[in-house]
Amino acid sequence: MSDRAIVGEIGAYVKEKRLSLNQTQAQIATKAGISRWTLGQLENGEPVTLLSLIQVLRAMDLLHLLDIFKIEKVVSPIELAKMERRKRQRARGGDRDTLPESDW
Repeated sequence: MSDRAIVGEIGAYVKEKRLSLNQTQAQIATKAGISRWTLGQLENGEPVTLLSLIQVLRAMDLLHLLDIFKIEKVVSPIELAKMERRKRQRARGGDRDTLPESDW
């Protein structure tokens, strides 16, 4: 699929979702903080900035679509074993700060 085709698919998706929300271009554009013209460009498959796309997705409560780009930290089994080994094995006894007075 070409870059232009991908942009067209994204635009069609945004338009379909907007219509399913029963919102006009002007309403979504206002919520997103962009011009209606920019939203129209996006829906028509014309290139817009990534920032504009993010603003539109946020306005339509669709930011979860970008979750695929989140990087999750993965701990290797060896690191996990090392961390388990370093865990405290015993508790310190009672309150050591207050020692009983000596008769000396």
